[in-house]
Amino acid sequence: MFNLDDFINSHLTKRSCSMFADDISNNTEELSSAIEGKSMLVIGGAGSIGSSFIRAVMPFHLSELVVVDTNENALAELARDLHSSGTYIPPIFVPYPMDYCSDAFQKMFISHRGFDIVANFSAHKHVRSEKDIFSIEALLYNNVINAKKLLDLLSEYKPDIYFCVSTDKAANPVNIMGASKRIMEDLIFSYSDAFPVKTARFANVAFSNGSLPAGFLERIRKLQPISAPSDVKRYFVSPDESGQICMLSAMLGGNREIFFPKLKENQMMTFDAIAKELLWTCGYEIVYCESDEEAIRCSKELKKGSKRYPVHFSVSDTSGEKAFEEFYTSTESVDQNRFLSLGVIIDKPMPNRTEINLLVTALDDAFKNASITKRDIVHMITSYLPSFEHMETGKSLDAKM
Repeated sequence: MFNLDDFINSHLTKRSCSMFADDISNNTEELSSAIEGKSMLVIGGAGSIGSSFIRAVMPFHLSELVVVDTNENALAELARDLHSSGTYIPPIFVPYPMDYCSDAFQKMFISHRGFDIVANFSAHKHVRSEKDIFSIEALLYNNVINAKKLLDLLSEYKPDIYFCVSTDKAANPVNIMGASKRIMEDLIFSYSDAFPVKTARFANVAFSNGSLPAGFLERIRKLQPISAPSDVKRYFVSPDESGQICMLSAMLGGNREIFFPKLKENQMMTFDAIAKELLWTCGYEIVYCESDEEAIRCSKELKKGSKRYPVHFSVSDTSGEKAFEEFYTSTESVDQNRFLSLGVIIDKPMPNRTEINLLVTALDDAFKNASITKRDIVHMITSYLPSFEHMETGKSLDAKM
């Protein structure tokens, strides 16, 4: 039988155990001190990374866990999974299907008078989220504008720790999603004089919800052709590792520090290579097609029992698709010695809160204008991030298989 965890370990991460296992073991006392007996709020906790983070912290015995997510079905499955796994469950465990910027959330938060630890995983994470002005508005509200409303609420009920997940695409961003997370870093750090804030930039989470590799599994299940870029390289961590790096960053990081995994360039993989390994593992012979249309025509044979699987691999031609990923820029200071498997971006300056507040207000106002365009938003972001070089081709991932 196909085992996804084994496939990830053998073909993507090429690790038999977590790369963070030793750092967790070496810092067990510090992790226990930071987590045991504490109350925790996890926003976006039913997603791939948020749920892995919850599983990572469970052994350290929280006193209270509140999980908020807009995906009601995923939230229900998380609760079932935790109760069925035999893991420790805090005396108070409450999953809430709600939006973190809703009135219901604010009332719930105030009734608790805050939490010791707040971790925010609610984010638009896909480059395809910038296909038009409407998707860009939703992206920037979730990643930036509404994030500020949460920070203002936290300022009234200060946590001991605030963690917000970032992305490797925030380093030298070429798409609006990456730029939004880079702005988010400045935004949360601008509140670091009120409470400690930490974040992490890390690789793609192998087979996470909505990812292209997870899409490969769906295509195979439905006997549909597979399409993938042949020139886009990405780092990968396992689902368990994604939660662990967030836990280590949140609990062991200093104020305004950014954690990232120590991965070498030769550990990056292309998506076509992943698709080929997956199909071979599933017992298929690969049929290389010259177009999506040819692959679709050939896929009809799959439904008749053929073991010849059609694929279309091509170079990327969609907006904002970076050829490779990087965790830090040449202008950032990095500590490579504190942990065995983690680097730490240190000495980040305190951002000017007035300046970033002006940007957030300007974005909020811009979306009230019915004639605002994608070009206008890119210009506003570039004015704040002069290094932002938006990669525009006029094509969206949603137009491809």
